[in-house]
Amino acid sequence: MCKTGFFVDEKCFWHSGGNYALTAPVGGFVQPLAAGGLPENPETKRRFKNLLHVTGLTEELHCLSAPSATQQDLLRVHPASYLNKFKALSDDKGGELGLRTPFGPGGFEIAALSTGLVIAALNSVMAGTHKNAYALSRPPGHHCLPDWANGFCLLANIAIAIESSPAKRVAVVDWDVHHGNGTEHIFYERDDVLTISLHQENNYPLDSGAVKTIGKGAGKGFNMNIPLPPGAGHDTYLYAMERLVLPRLRVFKPDVIIVACGFDASGVDPLSRMLCSAETFRLMTRQLMQSADALCDSRLVMAHEGGYSEVHVPFCGHAVVQEMSGSKIDAGDALGARIAGQQPSAMMQKIYAGMVDGIADGYGL
Repeated sequence: MCKTGFFVDEKCFWHSGGNYALTAPVGGFVQPLAAGGLPENPETKRRFKNLLHVTGLTEELHCLSAPSATQQDLLRVHPASYLNKFKALSDDKGGELGLRTPFGPGGFEIAALSTGLVIAALNSVMAGTHKNAYALSRPPGHHCLPDWANGFCLLANIAIAIESSPAKRVAVVDWDVHHGNGTEHIFYERDDVLTISLHQENNYPLDSGAVKTIGKGAGKGFNMNIPLPPGAGHDTYLYAMERLVLPRLRVFKPDVIIVACGFDASGVDPLSRMLCSAETFRLMTRQLMQSADALCDSRLVMAHEGGYSEVHVPFCGHAVVQEMSGSKIDAGDALGARIAGQQPSAMMQKIYAGMVDGIADGYGL
């Protein structure tokens, strides 16, 4: 068994911002120019992949693509009316289905491929082909509702993968800096999928992610939100994982842990006000690997979500994949010292820890 699978496809980097893009593909064989001013662009992901290649870490991974998600896969979460509208716009000139979700011609096929990467990563781990796996999925998916695209997300990648897998009990840990409202909504009344979102409070979406939102019906108690105030940094994230996430996983006992792996809590991300470094993401990965070792035969899947700093996402991603694979190849963190110097004071860290304790008390942990 190869320890770590890395699922990636060049075509996912060709997802464009539709009317925000400077050009459409030329003859279908030239990548569109990056959208001017659109945060979700291919370079954060491409530079991540390229850094793995330059350091030699890809030589220690099993790198492969995957088939696109099928219509049957997509219909497990999305109604046919939504998919048909998406496909029609995609076959024409592209467009925008919901809120902040522009796409160009061929956007449907690229989104289905992105979902396919996550499906393949999850299935490979469930089958024992890989001990753990990373899907470099683009476009992302954790904001997408069944019939409403949202926040750069066109298909609900993780939710579709869960519904297409043999796993019976799945835990989703979403550490993207924005609340994972789409994943939460899809499983809100289910007790076989535990959804946990660790996010910046009142960032995006503005109307979701509150602590009191804990699930409904059979799903009551199976949704956890951990909103952190702007300025929370390395120690606060690790403490929230230790105090809230890991205990809840131990109670739930999942078959597999899936991470909505956004790197936008980075200290230099343009869409957040958090202070995480590559080391933060490395150590959170270590915490979840240890949890997966104890609970579900090490089964851990990372599905790439947000992260909009072209200069920092590659180092954060490299740290995560290095930890997953157990490699000694370390790219360091070019911005680590700068972010370390901006961490909250001891007094503020104590306040943040108290907030986490308050959330834990509310959940009975």
